[in-house]
Amino acid sequence: MKTAVIDGHSTGRALTAALRARGRACVHVQTSTQMADFFTRGFRSGVYEALLDGSGALEPLAQQLAELGVEQVVAGTESGVFTADSLSHLMGLPGNCYETLPARRDKRLMAEVAAAAGVAVPQGAAFTDADAAAAWFTTSGLSAAVVKPPTSAGTDNVRFCGTKEEVHDACKIVLNADNIFGHPNTSVMVQERVYGVEYYANTVSYDGVHRFAEIWRYTKRAGSVGHPVYDYEEPVSADTAEAAVLREFVVGALGALGIVSGAAHTEVMLTERGPVLIETGARLGGGTAPEVVERYAGTSQTRLLADTLMDPAQLVAFDDASVTWTGGLRNVALINPTAGIVRSLDWTQRLLALPTLVHLSHGVTVGQYLSDTSDLINSPGYVFLAAADPRDIERDYRALRAMEEKGLYTR
Repeated sequence: MKTAVIDGHSTGRALTAALRARGRACVHVQTSTQMADFFTRGFRSGVYEALLDGSGALEPLAQQLAELGVEQVVAGTESGVFTADSLSHLMGLPGNCYETLPARRDKRLMAEVAAAAGVAVPQGAAFTDADAAAAWFTTSGLSAAVVKPPTSAGTDNVRFCGTKEEVHDACKIVLNADNIFGHPNTSVMVQERVYGVEYYANTVSYDGVHRFAEIWRYTKRAGSVGHPVYDYEEPVSADTAEAAVLREFVVGALGALGIVSGAAHTEVMLTERGPVLIETGARLGGGTAPEVVERYAGTSQTRLLADTLMDPAQLVAFDDASVTWTGGLRNVALINPTAGIVRSLDWTQRLLALPTLVHLSHGVTVGQYLSDTSDLINSPGYVFLAAADPRDIERDYRALRAMEEKGLYTR
């Protein structure tokens, strides 16, 4: 048996490595030649048995994969979701519900389909014109909105807005830009800004059986010109009250969106009115180091998906209620407050010297122009901090932020 990985970038690289370590041969399908270096850097073509072009018609591609002996198709990152589920459908392989596939990529359809199934979602609408979007906001009764591309990822061109003028300007920016995957934004989403504590759940499913590998709590901060910027994430134990609420809600969202077999990354805001779905990606969660997560939790979403692809019975037997975290762990996004040229990589040694730092990931190069951090794409990278005493993590987190404020990356 062989597995086809569609756009095996981001966490998809770790999935391919995990499958190969288990003896599984993999084939790669690239959906576009226009993907940002943020995704494609670090791609190693030699780990795949074959490299195929997925930018054309899918029927001949499905035939080609079948001739290569491919019996599984999986998305490596968000850009591969549509192609992966379409190929699974064409080839008659286990996958997600084909009828709801558009709702797993378009956030407007996602909200509509989820709401129709009784899943709470933010009030919102999609527009092709900034004037119409601003007019809608004026009559919506909302005091604040979130503007974002409907088919992107991360915090790509996401903006918080409090006036119709801000909504108008944010919508014009989105409509005049390409999304994170290099595709033009033909519409823009304007949604109610919901307040509360934000979480994400990384799940793996097979034939309608859902298991939770990881639940994390987000902390974000306001970046430049209204952008939300990732700050840090901390794991949530499976035996907590918040995890119980999230698990029930996420299972309902997965069912509504037709996620039956595969990985999913679901973002939820716990508000005063209860959990509200922000969005679900039918793929692995990004910005992670599975080997670090496994060290402190015993498993990771990547490991659980790889095990399931090898033998679905392993998912059924997996007791996700018993997932416990050893000590404290924090995934911290690096933030560059001052745009400039990267003069050296000496800053990596300063970060590695932090006593609780257990992992550093970055794609920064000497001579690169590094803009101030406004989204996932222009973040310098991320680190994991770990310690038995959470106070040690907080100490090093504050030390890291203090170094950044003094121009850590571009001085």
